[in-house]
Amino acid sequence: MTAPLSLGQGSLYDRVGPDALGALVRRFYVHVARDPLMSPIFPADLSLTAEKQFAFLSGFLGGPPLYHERFGHPRLRARHLPFVITPERGAAWLACMNAALRESPEIAPDDARELYAALARVAVHMVNAPSGAQET
Repeated sequence: MTAPLSLGQGSLYDRVGPDALGALVRRFYVHVARDPLMSPIFPADLSLTAEKQFAFLSGFLGGPPLYHERFGHPRLRARHLPFVITPERGAAWLACMNAALRESPEIAPDDARELYAALARVAVHMVNAPSGAQET
């Protein structure tokens, strides 16, 4: 996956900033923990997951390559293959992110739209099972 296009001044990471990005990730995982489609494929303790998400998004948005430095190449699709990710789960993931973005007034509306569009492509890319597929 490639970083989103920079539609404004500077990278999206520069425009959003690490504090707002961290707050977004925290809000996102509150939604994930409550979502009946998402919560079964995540650990009960989401701290490391949130840390990895923040690290990934930092580099993805044009900031420091924190994920790569700590965990190696993201290989997003390969790392997610152990989990059944149906189109419905991809949509649920994106809905959780959209809710978190709506709850993030510190992220400018244009930047939120750009981030959402980039993450919509990621959500589609992560789908690895057909609708209705069950955990094995």
